[in-house]
Amino acid sequence: MNEQTSFEQIPDFVKEEEAFYPFQVYYYRTLIDQDRLQRDILKSLVEHRANTIEDVEKSLPVGMMVKGHRKKEIHEKLLQGYVCIQHVDAHSALLVQAISEQNRAISIPEVEFSVLGPKQSFIEALDTNLSLIRKRLPIPQLQIEEVIVGKLTKSTVNVLSIKGITDEENVQTVVQRLKDVDYDHVMDSSYLIQFLEDNSKSVFPQLIDTERPDRAVAALVEGKVVFLMDGSPQAVIGPITLIEFFSAFEDYYLSWQIASALRLIRIFAVLFSIFATPLYVAVLTYHPELIPNDLLGTLVSSRSGIPFPPILEAIFLEITIELLREAGARLPTKVGQTIGIVGGIVIGTASVEAGLTSNVLLIIVALSALASFTTPVYRMGNTIRLIRFPLLIASNIWGMLSLMLGLTFFIVHLINLKSLGRPYMEPLYPLRLADWKDAIIRLPFSMQKKRPIQERTKKSNRFKTRMNDIDER
Repeated sequence: MNEQTSFEQIPDFVKEEEAFYPFQVYYYRTLIDQDRLQRDILKSLVEHRANTIEDVEKSLPVGMMVKGHRKKEIHEKLLQGYVCIQHVDAHSALLVQAISEQNRAISIPEVEFSVLGPKQSFIEALDTNLSLIRKRLPIPQLQIEEVIVGKLTKSTVNVLSIKGITDEENVQTVVQRLKDVDYDHVMDSSYLIQFLEDNSKSVFPQLIDTERPDRAVAALVEGKVVFLMDGSPQAVIGPITLIEFFSAFEDYYLSWQIASALRLIRIFAVLFSIFATPLYVAVLTYHPELIPNDLLGTLVSSRSGIPFPPILEAIFLEITIELLREAGARLPTKVGQTIGIVGGIVIGTASVEAGLTSNVLLIIVALSALASFTTPVYRMGNTIRLIRFPLLIASNIWGMLSLMLGLTFFIVHLINLKSLGRPYMEPLYPLRLADWKDAIIRLPFSMQKKRPIQERTKKSNRFKTRMNDIDER
């Protein structure tokens, strides 16, 4: 540590020499737990009066200690919350971990809240998140591989898998893509998702992030790869399929009949949210003959006096809904809820009374916005909000024809998408009937003997059949 003159201008860098001669002690006071420093390290140095680094190592009542020989290694450890103890006549140093842990308490999930099931969520501390997983998965086969990402932030990422179940190709794909991340700062696992996705230009998310430890553990058992990042309160899961974005983990805490019904409702809600407004514009602009006679009078009276064509009317209401949603999300919770409710009622009522929009379209847009909230995964909800607009514009060009062309474009795009090299549309394409048992509907656990083919697991069976148990006995 002969280059300590470079640290003299750093306000939080501490260098102590005289009190502990013949040793020098260096550390960053903003990274160090002062109680641990005084109680376990400095006090021991004063009481034992050791002469060598080896004597100090034996006397310290601290578990995490490493020896550093290179200046770069010592500097890195200091910035990770270590205390450096160095003999004045030696080149090597003893590095003692004394980092200050300042983390929030484990709380209930906010984004993926469920009525049934555990009420714990990940926090920003990597060790705490790992302990939440290990408590639910106490097996020695749980493998953890560490990768450092970010040239400046040097964030720690742990890649988790189960030896004997997870396909090694998936693990190596994740690890290699993490190592290939060439960026100066990585602040959250959301950064890494954008680097690891197979097609970064697609609006559809190709990895799932979750704040629920139970969902992360279930993914590991299923044969997926999970990675956690220090400083991020989410775990990232892959490979995944499109259908998984419409499955809430609470489905597994309910009976299979109710869970299947709820999944069907979500899928219907998503389709309604995407196509309701474009269909309204296409039918009123190009295909009025499709409107039933009983409904035609209602639509005519609703649109009488509206000075705008259906496309402008629809875009105005859609943008208004998005403004209200974004304002409610960015304001404090209580104020945001008030803005969303009062703003929606006031603006909706005023626009109808002013003759700017029809009350029928107002109902359709409101129901579409409500239906988009049924998506359990936040990232997919944002995608659904976005793809409504190109389909809405397409419906005004050639009506149903251009709407179907837009739909075809998205279907072809989804078929070509992959997640960690695996088909994104599985089990719909390629068609794998064996994986339908936990796709659009959820069959009983007794019928889910095998893990999904998509994962290419080394061990496909989840449990042994009763006949096999009898044979083994």
